[in-house]
Amino acid sequence: FHREGFETIVTRHDGHFPLLIEALPEGMVAPTGTPLVQVRNTDPDFFWLPTFIETALLRAVWYPSTVATVSHGARQIIAASLERTCDAPDDVLPFRLHDFGARGATSLEQAGIGGVAHLVSFMGTDTVSALVYARRFYHEQMAGFSIPAAEHSTMTSWGEDRETEAYRNMLTQFAGPGKLVAVVSDSYDLYRAVKTIWGEELKAEVEASGGTLVVRPDSGDATRVPVDTVQMLGEIFGFSVRLILGRLEDKGWSAENIAFGMGAGLLQKVNRDTLRFAMKANARLDDDGQWHGINKNPKTDPGKASKRYRQAVVS
Repeated sequence: FHREGFETIVTRHDGHFPLLIEALPEGMVAPTGTPLVQVRNTDPDFFWLPTFIETALLRAVWYPSTVATVSHGARQIIAASLERTCDAPDDVLPFRLHDFGARGATSLEQAGIGGVAHLVSFMGTDTVSALVYARRFYHEQMAGFSIPAAEHSTMTSWGEDRETEAYRNMLTQFAGPGKLVAVVSDSYDLYRAVKTIWGEELKAEVEASGGTLVVRPDSGDATRVPVDTVQMLGEIFGFSVRLILGRLEDKGWSAENIAFGMGAGLLQKVNRDTLRFAMKANARLDDDGQWHGINKNPKTDPGKASKRYRQAVVS
């Protein structure tokens, strides 16, 4: 512990770190490779301070920035399809990617931080700590929303032989004019559930509810099973044909008919190297008041070369 240095900070600077921190505005979309934060010590006796805060500062920046970037990228992809295929894309887009990642995160704090980052681009979330963090740190009273939704235990506890009753219970409890209810339907056989239970046994009740039923396929090939589900539901309940991207485009479906959810893949399946976040020394001031650029440039990995000299970002 560098007691002498920290005692000098207390006596000379009243306990405040003599650092100048410059950063892009929070939430700004910046190209890859753009410096986001720059730190400079303002007292030459504390040349060691920028490195001392590196761990805390870098950790505070890379994780939420990475989650926000993943979420923003998904928003761009979904938005492009909705623009081509949906009558009211602006109304639909905010709820097209739902955050289910809290249980896949390492801690309550991580879920809160990552969950707030997702809410920059979307409004659908089951990560309650994200709502708490948004209220605590951004004074946002209600940053996200969810809907009544089944999960597997609320289906399987009825038993496979009473699967129809399990689904009917969700309609009875939550369906109604203008309401949404999501029912996970792959606990046993998704294709049977869609064709037989939703398509025959409960079809009239779904149509009479006046609300929106979300049938959730939760397993299998993610590029095939959701499209199959949309196709089957369309044949059962009727549809109008439009043109969209990817596999749904081949079937003639609008992106408005599908919503996405991400769990640990959104909040946990990222690390500092996902977007290659790093904090490096890039300039030093000599005794004559001249700045000199410094950087690393390993021949074995040119991708790890760092920037030289003091930086500025100009829009």
